[in-house]
Amino acid sequence: MRYLIHFSYDGTNFCGYQKQPGHRSVEEELEKALYSINNYKETKVVGAGRTDRGVHANHQCAHFDLDVDITLYKLKCALNSLLPPDIHIFRTETVDKDFNARYMVKEKTYKYIINCGEYNPIERNYVYQYCKKLDVEKMRKEIKSFVGVHNFKPFVSPESIKENYEREIFEARIDEVGDKVIFTFVGTGFMKYQVRNMVGTLFKVGKGKLDTGIVEKIFENDNYVKDVSTIRREGLYLDDIKY
Repeated sequence: MRYLIHFSYDGTNFCGYQKQPGHRSVEEELEKALYSINNYKETKVVGAGRTDRGVHANHQCAHFDLDVDITLYKLKCALNSLLPPDIHIFRTETVDKDFNARYMVKEKTYKYIINCGEYNPIERNYVYQYCKKLDVEKMRKEIKSFVGVHNFKPFVSPESIKENYEREIFEARIDEVGDKVIFTFVGTGFMKYQVRNMVGTLFKVGKGKLDTGIVEKIFENDNYVKDVSTIRREGLYLDDIKY
């Protein structure tokens, strides 16, 4: 039987979602828990996507196959009893045998949070503590340039080699909640460092280090790629996945 799990995690103490030898990962913790549940058989987990070191997830998904007969409720309880406290399964469901958690995603949402108020040591691993004012209106104007179908290669890590860098962003917005500035991107998918690079560029606009119109220039002219900047990881969240 193939199962789909919906879960969240605190990325602070993980090397990222994907397994890496000698490092603690979300994927490895899930497979260790399933090894016990699936009669001590190696069980491969296929995630909807990967997050980097220190990046959090409010809603991540993954599928796997089990040979044991277990109810959805017992599977959820068993997983949560075996997983460390920085991962939590909040929903389980059965899916068709040909379902793929990675390739059938229709929409992903990422959020990035910046604190522009007083430094908060409690949130230092969960919100970027910039603690200064940003020109939010300029950033709001600029973020609209990301909406639509674009070649996002200028905003992707050079380590990420793809045959196709074209992606579609359906929605890109900035909200203010108290002293926090929250960036939201909804799209078909995102590549390595893409969201952090998009926010990093907007961040420079908000600080007055780049003028509005820079995003369109980066898309159109390689000479402007030098203006792309990667922002710190701790404010980033995989917020939602839709199939």
